[in-house]
Amino acid sequence: MIELKHLTKKYDHFLAVDDLNLRIATGEFFGLLGPNGAGKTTTIGMLSTLLLPTDGEILLDGEPLTRKNDRLKRKLSVVTQEYSMRQDMTMDEIMQYQGRLYYMPAKKIRERTEELLEFCGLIDYRRRTVRKLSGGMKRKLMVCRALLTEILLLDEPTAGMDALARRQMWNLLKKLNQQNLTILLTTHYMEEAETLCDRVGFMCNGTLGETDAPANMIGALGRYTVDEAAEGGITNHYFQGKEDAIHYLSASSTEASLRSTTLEDVFLEKIGQQLERRS
Repeated sequence: MIELKHLTKKYDHFLAVDDLNLRIATGEFFGLLGPNGAGKTTTIGMLSTLLLPTDGEILLDGEPLTRKNDRLKRKLSVVTQEYSMRQDMTMDEIMQYQGRLYYMPAKKIRERTEELLEFCGLIDYRRRTVRKLSGGMKRKLMVCRALLTEILLLDEPTAGMDALARRQMWNLLKKLNQQNLTILLTTHYMEEAETLCDRVGFMCNGTLGETDAPANMIGALGRYTVDEAAEGGITNHYFQGKEDAIHYLSASSTEASLRSTTLEDVFLEKIGQQLERRS
């Protein structure tokens, strides 16, 4: 289990993360969502120990996570949107190097490399250097390398991917989570979080709001949405029942359409208003 207790990060007078409290259960897929500058990447930085908290603490299975605790640090691995691998190394070499960083025996590294490259669909390209891989394959290799640990921190892992590569990554992450891997995901793609995450939370201005399953958040807002044309743009109306939504739609005197509510609607209702007030 990951526990963040009163986690706070200040840069001079700027409060990047403000008294963050969160529990992520072992095997849970949690999505941390928010606009740019919300504090998501700073939170990932503190979890990876690259950044030190100004206040508060991080616990892994009840034990404090610090830079000096190498045993705990080796349980976590971060996958960022930037590629962080030597371009002249092959997949095998990347995995071997990572394994040595985690003090794994050579035999164990070979076994896990074979197993993980096969699992991630990369085994046929194992002797290809990183510079010769597609963007999607590089991102898969970064995930594969990270799987030598128990907890996966994903900081916008599908940013810049095309639609096909993104779907392939989603399928891989779903399979990993089914094997009880704990995953913390930050993303700007609401569909991604709705598809993958057991539970999500919205951050804004360094503060974490409510957390819940995407389906529960959507249900609380209303499962059906009528988008209605108005002078200032599109107005959204939310309904729990489809019949109520159809009734409103049929009575509308302007151009309107009916659809299912999404997590993006929830995000815009909860966070969009805060951003509008701030601007």
